[in-house]
Amino acid sequence: MVSMHRTVAALLLFGISFGYLEAAVVVYLRAIYDPIRERIHPGRPAGDLFPLISPQQLEATGPENSRRLGIEIGREAATIVMLAAFGLAAGRNFNQRMAAFSIAFGLWDISFYAFLRLMIGWPQSLFTWDILFLIPLPWVGPVLAPVLVSLMLIVCGLFSLLHGGMPARAWQWLAMIAGGLVVIVSFVWDFRNTTAGGQPNPFNWPLFLAGEAIALAAFIAAARNPEFRGSRISRGS
Repeated sequence: MVSMHRTVAALLLFGISFGYLEAAVVVYLRAIYDPIRERIHPGRPAGDLFPLISPQQLEATGPENSRRLGIEIGREAATIVMLAAFGLAAGRNFNQRMAAFSIAFGLWDISFYAFLRLMIGWPQSLFTWDILFLIPLPWVGPVLAPVLVSLMLIVCGLFSLLHGGMPARAWQWLAMIAGGLVVIVSFVWDFRNTTAGGQPNPFNWPLFLAGEAIALAAFIAAARNPEFRGSRISRGS
């Protein structure tokens, strides 16, 4: 139990501190790109990330800015690798590692928004629109959506980790992955409009909530597996 408490404490420290680091990077990026965005879209409200700057518009401002975009995409990929690596180190088996990754990811994301709010007063609300990722297409949505995803990841990850890692059957893993993919589709649903320089259309909440429900239902089904209930009883006896 002491080891598990240590693992949870490490996840908390890593996730929250990594969220601060991510927020600091975004503050620096906005210092670079906000003046460019203002020149391209004068009169844009402060803190509004839309319309997006197109690659062509970015290239016209100087080749160094296009290089920075490539660097930023690489940084996003490295962020996910770092979270996965920490999960790999924190767990003793596959199920614990997935749980640790989920917790670290959720804490990182929520801490990121909390620290941004403290640093620059953004987002103004949970319904402020954000650019979540750029790989492979721009993910956009109101801040509330990734926060809901992160809360579910933290709760489910803690439940699994504190029970030694919840074993899921193949179809349950596939259902959880499918639910996650549906959520991702809800974030990129409007990509043709946003990449063309349009303001985001209303967020596809039905699709997003359907993805969340599919993933959560599969997780609950895994928690009801007889082998999982039996392993809990044996550990507690």
